[in-house]
Amino acid sequence: MAQQTDSTSPAPSGGAPTEGLVGLLDASPGPVLPAALDAWRAAHGAAWADPTARHTAGRRTRALLDRARAVVAEGLGVRPDEITFHSSGDQAARTALSGLARGRRRRTGGCVTSAVEHSSLVRWLRAGGTPPVEVAVTPTGAVDLDAWRAAITGETPFAVLQSANQEVGTRQPVAAARAVTAEHGVPLLVDARAGLGREPAPTHFDVLVGDASSWGGPRLGVLVVRTGTRFAPHHPPSPHEGGLALDPVDVPTALAAAEAWRQVAATRADDARAAHDLIDRVRTTASGIDGVDVVGDPHDRLPHVCTFSVLYVDGETILDELARRGLAVASGSACTADTLEPSHVLAAMGALTQGNVRLTLPLAAVSPDRDADVDRLCDELPAAVEACRRRLGTTGL
Repeated sequence: MAQQTDSTSPAPSGGAPTEGLVGLLDASPGPVLPAALDAWRAAHGAAWADPTARHTAGRRTRALLDRARAVVAEGLGVRPDEITFHSSGDQAARTALSGLARGRRRRTGGCVTSAVEHSSLVRWLRAGGTPPVEVAVTPTGAVDLDAWRAAITGETPFAVLQSANQEVGTRQPVAAARAVTAEHGVPLLVDARAGLGREPAPTHFDVLVGDASSWGGPRLGVLVVRTGTRFAPHHPPSPHEGGLALDPVDVPTALAAAEAWRQVAATRADDARAAHDLIDRVRTTASGIDGVDVVGDPHDRLPHVCTFSVLYVDGETILDELARRGLAVASGSACTADTLEPSHVLAAMGALTQGNVRLTLPLAAVSPDRDADVDRLCDELPAAVEACRRRLGTTGL
């Protein structure tokens, strides 16, 4: 299938950086970096052909796709031939799960995973023939390593563990978890969509899943399968990405993702330090309000994610109140935020599942007012909580 040639085609999903996004504290995903958008637009003049075609335009497009793959591979510390691109992070994750399931079908046990994985993975695993073994987590959201060791056996086909939680920010003990799986010859799939590009890339994995939207790129799924991992392609065979992708890669989108990676690689450490300090301020402010519980590990966490729960207030009410004050935050499950469903992550942690407020700070490069927005949230939050409780008649309960 040829690449789209219409230069007026829609911009890559994830949103363009725009002025006037008041109080954007829900950047999941956030705006696309300006340099990545420029690369996407320019690529439509050079990378419009089918990269599998043998004519000149096809070979040029293929060379540009290979260049994008090499940039991302270098950033992740893997070989270019170990990376495939997919239409979204969810699609890359589904491909990872199905490829591991086919490649390890002789193992009769259930897949082992933590109780706080992304809901898209959990739904896929629960729909399979053998129910997954869901390992409990600590009150901060980190997987219980003793329970993890007990769950992994020689009949485990594969294991799944996020690098960090997309909802509360807690990092997982991935290195220790993989040491256990490696001892039993069990491949570990690491879901890095929550923090890829915002902190150093994971190194302890057999299969890795990410999405370029996490590092300021357009929505593009990234799948890494380490050489030697038993992994089977789609059936019937697909002609795309070595048989691992169901759809052809949009080459301009891949080039935009690579450019975004170049941009964040140069500033990641500074941006992470600044974001970490901002989240610390939010955590301190929220924990100082009566009946507000800040969840997740306060130290071993993603630099840009924070969740707290407000007693006696539902999530929709607190979101609307903060929106009236010009602050855009999220609530409910990070996996199903549009429905404000109670969070399975918070339930697994034993935390309050209602009245949740979640922040995912955007990159400073697309949010020059980020510091001021956090200042305003900290200034407005006590009054906003009081206003919600007063409206609901729960003040003083």
